[in-house]
Amino acid sequence: MQTSFTLAQLADPNIAEADRILRTCVHCGFCTATCPTYVLLGDELDSPRGRIYLIKDMLEHDRPATAEVVKHIDRCLSCLACMTTCPSGVHYMHLVDHARAHIENTYARPRVDRLLRALLARVLPNNDLLRRALAAARLGKPFAGLFAALGLKPVAAMLRLAPARLPAKFAGSVRRLFPPCAPRRGRVALLTGCVSPVIAPAINAAAIRVLTRHGIEVVVADEGCCGSLVHHMGRAPEALSAARRQIDAWTAEIEGEGLDAILVTASGCGTTVKDYGYLLRTDETYAAKALRVSRLAKDISEYLSGLELSSERDPAGLVVAYHSACSLQHGQKIARAPKELLCKIGFVVKDVPEGHLCCGSAGTYNMLQPELARRLRERKVGNIEKLKPDVIAAGNIGCMTQIAAGTVIPVVHTAELIDWATGGPEPEALAGKRGSNAAAASVALAK
Repeated sequence: MQTSFTLAQLADPNIAEADRILRTCVHCGFCTATCPTYVLLGDELDSPRGRIYLIKDMLEHDRPATAEVVKHIDRCLSCLACMTTCPSGVHYMHLVDHARAHIENTYARPRVDRLLRALLARVLPNNDLLRRALAAARLGKPFAGLFAALGLKPVAAMLRLAPARLPAKFAGSVRRLFPPCAPRRGRVALLTGCVSPVIAPAINAAAIRVLTRHGIEVVVADEGCCGSLVHHMGRAPEALSAARRQIDAWTAEIEGEGLDAILVTASGCGTTVKDYGYLLRTDETYAAKALRVSRLAKDISEYLSGLELSSERDPAGLVVAYHSACSLQHGQKIARAPKELLCKIGFVVKDVPEGHLCCGSAGTYNMLQPELARRLRERKVGNIEKLKPDVIAAGNIGCMTQIAAGTVIPVVHTAELIDWATGGPEPEALAGKRGSNAAAASVALAK
């Protein structure tokens, strides 16, 4: 693709990178086949190729974003399926992230939209505020339909996604070090994150049990949110500030007792942490430290695949529908490791049809774009239910919450199943909710 940025514009490293990405695109259109919004809407402007043209025009002319541009960029899930499909290697993720920052800086959103985004950016990354908000949301759940009728569909979506009850707080919020239960083989930091400790603390607890059971010392040194949520909302200063806090905390551990890896159980967060080196490449103080952190970052399944796991239970044919989170399969290019881990310890793993298509979660997308998110969830759940699984496994809390809202099939994190099979407790979501295959497995596991 030809571009016409001026030399003055190209002096900005972000514009220079956008120019490089744009020039990589050859207009082939392969991306349209795997783009969820194009598959649903059939609108070229709701495809990666169409959005690339919109972004190019906006950046080249250095003008404020228009309502039309914002509509189509906001509809992008950042699922990155286009990057997996693209034969030319167009780095769409960095391009659309830059466009979102430009929108945030130049476009005046309608007041309600602006308030909702500010609320999400303030509440979601803060454990205490999120817990209070979800407690209040339980009271508002019966009024979700009313909010939708009043045109406040994002508010209705927030209420519907809120869990019916909140589990106990994650032990990692108090304890910072988890020693190995076997001879020490390694030392890792675990990113506890912002949403998981509040709505699904069992995920991090399961990850810690698996790791310590196999001789890995776990330190919880992070500072809450990694910046992913606000980053994908175009709020670059907040995202970079969160990244710097994390880097400082992890650097202290790296330079102290050392770390073999920085593990992440939410693949959406993992994709961002692995990109810290790029995000802070122009920061003289943090560039080298950010790159070191990025190189140490691993998804929990990626790290566990390098350990010799000791299976203590035979899942006895428990059928698992594995949902490959977009941020894991497209963002981090990790597709086989989670499935191989589950198969190796005895689960029957089935691939979900149209597994490349997003479930509609995408961070805050299922709240800010509830109609498109609902349609994508229905499509995903329909494909999953065809498999008649006993349980659905996923590696991202956002996907788990989204899918669970559309099916009665239990949804658990991959790490929870691995923990269970290697000696940990049964995932709470499975208790009393399994089908015939799982019932047989339950008898075998109890022996």
